Amino acid sequence: MEELNVLGTPLQPCCSHPATGYFRDGYCRTASHDTGTHVVCAIMTTEFLAYTKSKGNDLSTPIPQWQFPGLVAGSKWCLSISRWLQAEKAGVAPPIVLESTLQKTLDYTSLELLKRYEFQK
Repeated sequence: MEELNVLGTPLQPCCSHPATGYFRDGYCRTASHDTGTHVVCAIMTTEFLAYTKSKGNDLSTPIPQWQFPGLVAGSKWCLSISRWLQAEKAGVAPPIVLESTLQKTLDYTSLELLKRYEFQK
């Protein structure tokens, strides 16, 4: 079964370098055992990276043993919907790529809110 994005069209890849997503296949897909629900394809900002680090999830420091180079502003990454919503409330939510954000995201928030953060190419 083809997975859909929040726009109702086929889910597009988010990023493959570094490989993102719960399955590290470049797609923001999830499974029942993905407790974080990593379904939002976001474009990292300096503000968001500092925020998530302050909350205990350091995405900017490289972890060579996991082939993780660390993210910088401009990197794409699949975020958990809970962290993205938390950042939105704090005023530091990064922009998102709607075509690469899984439709399941709509179980947690509205398309209207997501569109306010749509990455402008």
